[in-house]
Amino acid sequence: MRIAEPITLTSRERAVLDKWAAGRSFPVRLVQRAQIIRKAADGVLSQDIARILNISRPTVQLWRQRFLALRLPGLEKDAPRPGRIPRISHRKVQAVIQATLHTTPAHATHWSARTMAETQGLSKDTIHRIWTRHNLKPHWVETFKLSRDKRFVEKLHDIVGLYLNPPDKALVLCVDEKSQIQALDRTQPLLPLRPGIPARQTHDYKRNGTTTLFAALSMLDGTVIGDCMPRHRHQEFIRFLQLINVKTPLDLDLHLIVDHDGTHKHPRVRSWLKRHPRFHLHFIPTSSSWLNMVERWFREITDKRIRRGSFKNVPELVETIKQYIGAHNQNPKVFIWSASVETIMSKIVKCKEALETPH
Repeated sequence: MRIAEPITLTSRERAVLDKWAAGRSFPVRLVQRAQIIRKAADGVLSQDIARILNISRPTVQLWRQRFLALRLPGLEKDAPRPGRIPRISHRKVQAVIQATLHTTPAHATHWSARTMAETQGLSKDTIHRIWTRHNLKPHWVETFKLSRDKRFVEKLHDIVGLYLNPPDKALVLCVDEKSQIQALDRTQPLLPLRPGIPARQTHDYKRNGTTTLFAALSMLDGTVIGDCMPRHRHQEFIRFLQLINVKTPLDLDLHLIVDHDGTHKHPRVRSWLKRHPRFHLHFIPTSSSWLNMVERWFREITDKRIRRGSFKNVPELVETIKQYIGAHNQNPKVFIWSASVETIMSKIVKCKEALETPH
């Protein structure tokens, strides 16, 4: 008769096994394994342990071997199991992935789960699982635009430098215009939110005119200097510069981050800036509005106050915008720029490499 390898316990292992074997707060399987090892350490044969605990002898032998190999940690977790053999072969999964990445259906721009399932001879649920496992989303497309500004790197260093290392005794202001804000009046009142039903508004509306919001976001404290004007020309921009001049301390230089709109480069604007030397304009690269932090604030006011609003006329719209700016300035939110020039350039290089890579 084969004799199983003897088990010798340390005092610590004996104490832990006694605790597991007698404890009511431990899983039954752990209690049973502790009892097997205790009896085996006391010299009880495997067939006798199986009879006493009413289990099979192979089970006793399994946990004796696990304990000899892994000691106490081997009893706490079940042995790994091979699992169900997948019905879809690895080759078939790779075929779905390759088709998703490198082909398109004959009469569509992208694959759907149903069209891919029909082509590959699988169910749409199987296609969904494969796409989810490999993070493939053929229905989803993102837009991007790379700047072609010849001085892109120079301007990028200038703008990011203002964000990360602003000059002493100066204010950095992000300035831009949100033009053509429409005073839309819905034909029916907004239906309120209810459990299980979102708020609803009519698709049709009446246009009651437009306004242009001029805004300057302070990178120091997050406050906003704003004004609404009926038109978007260099005359209105000069009026807004005069407002900034009045609203900011006269002993500070002002560094304004602006885009390449024609109103910011008009000869009369340049002449006004010469007469006010504390103003310094810094132009972001073309097609790089993401560098101007005031765009982030424009998204806030659009989402929270304008998009779902209903306005009977332009003065009502203007008053709503002014109220929002006043409320914002009472508890301003500072927008913090964190990306370095090196981080931005590395992403741009990767994007260019992806564009140049044949698919």
